[in-house]
Amino acid sequence: MSKAPRILNIEWGRIEVEGLGTLKDAKLYPGGGRAWDWNETGTRHRPGIQTADVAELVAAGATTVVLSRGMDMVLEVTPEALAWLAEQGVAVHVAQTREAVATYNELVATTPVGGLFHSTC
Repeated sequence: MSKAPRILNIEWGRIEVEGLGTLKDAKLYPGGGRAWDWNETGTRHRPGIQTADVAELVAAGATTVVLSRGMDMVLEVTPEALAWLAEQGVAVHVAQTREAVATYNELVATTPVGGLFHSTC
């Protein structure tokens, strides 16, 4: 099983990821990750994370997904995305960004995990 990269540091506007360097927002999954560009799917704080944002994580083999809501919990998650993940049998954790990073890093060692991490608001 390919492990997802660990998050080495999180601060406002910066996420440092093992093997990927520093990103503003990160999309991480088993075997890799990349910058999370909201423009790809038209993501905005409201309505929030969409099915299109999480589908790549599941396609990469994630059986658990961690979704960060931002440092100040401004980013929302659509009910459709949560329902789609449930239909796929994927466990989901939704939390403030620092909590989400801690949960994700705990899971990396033992679980095919993916995550979306927003480093601001």
